[in-house]
Amino acid sequence: METTGLSVTIAGDMTRANEVVRAALTTEGFGVLTEIDVEATLRTKLGDAQADEIGPTRILGACNPGLAHRAIMTERDVALLLPCNVVLRSVADGVEVSVADPAAMVDFAGEGLADVATEARAKLERVIATLRG
Repeated sequence: METTGLSVTIAGDMTRANEVVRAALTTEGFGVLTEIDVEATLRTKLGDAQADEIGPTRILGACNPGLAHRAIMTERDVALLLPCNVVLRSVADGVEVSVADPAAMVDFAGEGLADVATEARAKLERVIATLRG
């Protein structure tokens, strides 16, 4: 399946991946504002069968305050795309980590955000590179 962002598969379970991803994000100036346990939410709302189809999946809402400020000051509606989603999904050989491509901001709000998107993408590429080891 083709992704609309940056991704890597790392060894280990969801708990380890969550810790490693958060540390890599912190190194690049991102904080995690939200965490959604998709599997648990589906289990509560829809039942075991639907949750089992999805499997262990977490969505982290990551934000770099400086980049968020610059983006919002350029185009207020870009706030609709914040925070940046980082998805952790259990797969056969570990945990797949996927990050939304900040270039989507440019597609949404115009070329005025190109510099912010480029800087955000560079930071997130370094996060993925850190996770690759």
